[in-house]
Amino acid sequence: MNQLWKMDPNIKKTKNSADSANYPEAIQSPSQFPDEVLEKVLSMLHSHKDRSSVSLVCKDWYNAERWSRTKIFIGNCYSVSPEIVARRFPRIKSVTLKGKPRFSDFNLVPQNWGANIHDWLVMFAKVYPLLEELRLKRMTVSDESLEFLAMSFPGFKALSLLSCDGFSSDGLKSIATHCKKLTEMDIQENGIDDISGSWLSAFPDNFTSLEILNFASLNSEVSFDALERLVSRCKSLKVLKVNKGIGLDQLQRLLVRAPQLMELGTGSFQQELMSHHCVELENAFRNCKNLQILAGLWDASYIYLHVLYPACSSLTFLNLSYATLRSDEFTKLIAHCPNLRCLWVLDTVEDKGLEAVGSCCPLLEEIRVFPAHPFDQDMNHGVTESGFLAVSHGCRKLHYVLYFCQQMTNAAVATIVQNCPDFTHFRLCIMNPGQPDYLTDEPMDEAFGAVVKTCTKLQRLAVSGLLTDLTFEYIGKYAKNLETLSVAFAGRSDWGMQCVLGGCPKLRKLEIRDCPFGNAALLSGLKKYESMRSLWMSACNVTMNGCRLLAKEMPRLNVEVMKDEEDDSHVDKVYVYRSVAGPRRDAPPFVLTL
Repeated sequence: MNQLWKMDPNIKKTKNSADSANYPEAIQSPSQFPDEVLEKVLSMLHSHKDRSSVSLVCKDWYNAERWSRTKIFIGNCYSVSPEIVARRFPRIKSVTLKGKPRFSDFNLVPQNWGANIHDWLVMFAKVYPLLEELRLKRMTVSDESLEFLAMSFPGFKALSLLSCDGFSSDGLKSIATHCKKLTEMDIQENGIDDISGSWLSAFPDNFTSLEILNFASLNSEVSFDALERLVSRCKSLKVLKVNKGIGLDQLQRLLVRAPQLMELGTGSFQQELMSHHCVELENAFRNCKNLQILAGLWDASYIYLHVLYPACSSLTFLNLSYATLRSDEFTKLIAHCPNLRCLWVLDTVEDKGLEAVGSCCPLLEEIRVFPAHPFDQDMNHGVTESGFLAVSHGCRKLHYVLYFCQQMTNAAVATIVQNCPDFTHFRLCIMNPGQPDYLTDEPMDEAFGAVVKTCTKLQRLAVSGLLTDLTFEYIGKYAKNLETLSVAFAGRSDWGMQCVLGGCPKLRKLEIRDCPFGNAALLSGLKKYESMRSLWMSACNVTMNGCRLLAKEMPRLNVEVMKDEEDDSHVDKVYVYRSVAGPRRDAPPFVLTL
């Protein structure tokens, strides 16, 4: 609630205003610091949470924080309106804004649900003419909005679009044409209408400021000549991620022109090369002395992986989530990467590949193992508890895991967290919903019980497998630092969700799908929801009456219902969040705000 209260535009400057009750009596007195000094001190705080806490100390600090803040982060674009933000913070230069719920990544949020950026841009153009950075996630962005952005902010420098939709390469062309000071264009995992690659040619011939360029998710071919000229001109380019239309021979030419790169996303890694071309590519990687992050490698062929070896020793992050490497190929590559802190791979590396990780990467802090064939129910390969155990034995600094597997046991998870008790993010995804411990046929309750009991720093948890209410009792009792919980196909009754909402004092996001939780579970969070960012429930046992009662009891919450038209009582999806702006004005017909 405090996170949203700081956005309240009605706080008065006078000490005796009605809002003075929000401040403790002892700190009502004016600050002993001149405003300029206080603003300077507060400007050194970079944490959003710290700045939010500071703004609640007293009115002087509130106003100093207001005038000194240049960056804002809004985790839900409907938790506040553009008008309130504009009144609260007059000097913003950088905006990070999130839109749709995370389950939109799994096509559980209907199309045209909302989260359009345009109204925000119109307001920003009025009050933030010095806006330099815009970072959007799961927002709807049109070509018209991108053109408006490019034309409205002459000093604009950085655009990052992650999992956004609604725009095409024509919108990117507007940014390239008009943003003369652009340093960052990061286009990642977006639903983009890829018209052509001509947008790269729109950068002016005298344009040299680019430091980050990522168009890995674009499908159309780009003009390589334009790309090569751009890379050659931008001597400060540190990050370059190209799409799979770029071949190995073209990659070599780019590396020769940008040996200063710190992060590289390659294109396709499968092409017939002459031996001397392989030598040239290997030398190009050898000359990239600053390279720390490597990604891409679409369709990687093992016969060319050796060209990477000269650069591997300095790598801290290796992203192979698009490279279907087999265990023997991967094992040879990972042996050259002793300094990795972060690794993303497909499960085609199998347990043998993960055993090599445990042997070769003692500094590893994060690992993500994705399924190469997520919808293949009959798949007999992939990774199991054996690979996870091997990583935990050799990588004792591990604190972040996302692990898709075919099977798991309670004993294995208990051993893993004993080996790595500092997990802050533990996301275990057993592919077959409702899968028990495959050795004992018992539920996986004790596995996640071990996680929350052992990992006291845990902030994010995703559970899977056959789970009873006991898992949620453990979570509510022991997960005192948990902020995000994702649940699917789990639980036996309302009691499970009630345990979570009754415990977990720091819970901010709760995401639930396909669980037997109903109205009693939903209404058990009446005292919790105002301190949370959001609750998502889909394919549960919630009814319209339950949602109406929640909305009646908690009028400051937005309770949005997406209902199955064939059933007037059952609620297909409900999205609950705190907002100081009231019900949103752009809800489509299939979204009913109670």
